[in-house]
Amino acid sequence: MSFNSRTRLMFTAVLVNGLLAGCGKLGPAEYAAYSDRMTPGIFLEETREVIPRGVSVRKVFPPGLALTKVSEGFVNRAYNDAAGYCTIAYGHLIKKMRCQSFPVPSEFRGIITEPKGAEILQGDMTTAEYAVQKALNLEATDGQFAALVDFVFNVGAGNFQKSTLLKRVNARRFNEVPFELRRWTKAGGRTFPGLVTRREKEIALFFLGSRAPISRGQPTPDQTIDIRLGESPS
Repeated sequence: MSFNSRTRLMFTAVLVNGLLAGCGKLGPAEYAAYSDRMTPGIFLEETREVIPRGVSVRKVFPPGLALTKVSEGFVNRAYNDAAGYCTIAYGHLIKKMRCQSFPVPSEFRGIITEPKGAEILQGDMTTAEYAVQKALNLEATDGQFAALVDFVFNVGAGNFQKSTLLKRVNARRFNEVPFELRRWTKAGGRTFPGLVTRREKEIALFFLGSRAPISRGQPTPDQTIDIRLGESPS
């Protein structure tokens, strides 16, 4: 079957919205591309920590999982993200190549359900959960832990481990956490509204149940950090 360019775009949009569930797999040209979806930082690190056998990893509570779901957004078919990487569901990286450049694994062809996407996400978050669990020297509340896990999922464990944010948390200087989180709003050299929103949601979750006032301090442009580059050594 052949399509003209207009029909092809309409067909792709319908598929991405999940309105043709059960239809055959897409051809190479039908993989949608999103310029506003960024690969989660945990997938971009050169080396990922291996969780030691027998170690119990603390899981985020439901509001934390909900935050990551909302921030990542769900797409029920394989697509190319802003970096041109083949991705599916809640930011799950299939391969650092465009989907049409290699045979997409059978498990990621066609439409996947949201429950399956949530299952994949929870598995992906294990690396971030372990990174936060390992880095903290205090007993974090559920909200604190979940907020930091979402942050690590977004920016990567390595960036978190070297951050002033982690130093402030471990020093129990929680009043400075909002400012430190608000610094991480750039990607590729420009500020993304989605990152600004995500940081504010992490702040709200971090202080969930706390009566402490939340600082409204905002970083200056030269204090902001690119999530792909991390914080420069001071």
